Amino acid sequence: MIPNLLARRYDAVVSSMSMSSERREQVAFTRKYYDSPSVFIVRKRSGVASTTPEDLKTVKLGVTAATSQEAYVKKFYGAVSTRVFQASPDLYKGLADGSVDIILEDKLAVYDWLANTKAGSCCEFKSGDIKNAEYFGDGAGIAVRPSDTQLLARLNAALDTIQAVDTYDTINAKYFPFGIR
Repeated sequence: MIPNLLARRYDAVVSSMSMSSERREQVAFTRKYYDSPSVFIVRKRSGVASTTPEDLKTVKLGVTAATSQEAYVKKFYGAVSTRVFQASPDLYKGLADGSVDIILEDKLAVYDWLANTKAGSCCEFKSGDIKNAEYFGDGAGIAVRPSDTQLLARLNAALDTIQAVDTYDTINAKYFPFGIR
């Protein structure tokens, strides 16, 4: 999406784009419009007591290939037996069928599966939110070309407006039982 933005095929990217340091080198971002931390998910009654690297040494951890979660696990959970799945649906299936005991995934990405599918009803969040700007960015922002300062200012003003008058919180509550700020 960034190359197409820079090539002027469109003026802004509103697509859950995390504001990573690599992306900030190429585009300008609005203020954060939501944040989706990572979380561990287990099968209900799994017996997994804690999500520290030490506590997970006896279980099999799953992540999706080429994601920030995979990079995070390699760095902080290197001693834990890890299986890498090619796509998130495969990761979720692996947790449901017991191929892995626990997964690390983006909270908003996995929430729909947990809350709205029969397969996802097997499982639950295990940890609190995991936020690490180095791996997961600073939340999602709207990306614009660095030279588009007026558009950036207008988008930031619009975000400020919906956050100041409870519109943001109303939308948040409609879709999620947890805050996404």
